[in-house]
Amino acid sequence: MLATPIAGEHPLTIYVDKREVVTLMTLGQAPEALVIGYLRNQRLISSIDAIAEVQVDWETASAAVTTRRAIKNLDQRMKKRTVTTGCGQGTVFGDLMDEIDQIKLRDDVRLTESGLYSLLDAVRRHETIYKSAGAVHGCALATLDGERAEILDFVEDVGRHNAVDAIAGLMWLNGMDGSDKIFYTTGRLTSEMVIKAAQMQIPFLVSRSGLTQMGHDIAQRTGITMLGRAVNKHYLLFTGRHRFVKQLAPTMLASA
Repeated sequence: MLATPIAGEHPLTIYVDKREVVTLMTLGQAPEALVIGYLRNQRLISSIDAIAEVQVDWETASAAVTTRRAIKNLDQRMKKRTVTTGCGQGTVFGDLMDEIDQIKLRDDVRLTESGLYSLLDAVRRHETIYKSAGAVHGCALATLDGERAEILDFVEDVGRHNAVDAIAGLMWLNGMDGSDKIFYTTGRLTSEMVIKAAQMQIPFLVSRSGLTQMGHDIAQRTGITMLGRAVNKHYLLFTGRHRFVKQLAPTMLASA
């Protein structure tokens, strides 16, 4: 009988200033970045400068975050929870829709069709755990050099929101601006996924999967350019068509 590779899954409990916040189930590829990105995308901290230290201890399955100044109203903000469709996470704190209409994305950037195809090809070369074991989601942050896509960061995890949070953390750690970048995910284009990409100021969101109605509604509100079912030479362009430059053979435009 041949041995079958199996994706790992480990609990990681996040503590902020000794206050337990959440337990995530994760592969553990980039735990510090995951913790920072989680706090960023939950809007519990507004800048990486607010974090003094992150200590990950796999023996106790914990990540201890020390802030420079205590998070205001942390207990109150944690009381209001929204259960989402996210595997490996599934909860967001606070008022999810509070800041959506305040998000402004750049309109002077473009994604070409050939650039999209280059991105999809580059992603295929990065999906190492998925190819060997399956059971994971992948997220990538990419940029375009002419018509060629370059992947800046790629993270795989058991939950798609873990992967996007890890990318968000890496962006902060590396001082990276998202306003001209492309975000790729293997997961569904849900409301939470769209919000997270928009919060990172990323104008392009691409997935090989489909979308939800609320994901589509929020994409329209934020003005993000969102493409789904993107595999090989096929894709559906859902929102933000003004940033997308069609160059090759005609493709299907979603009417949702």
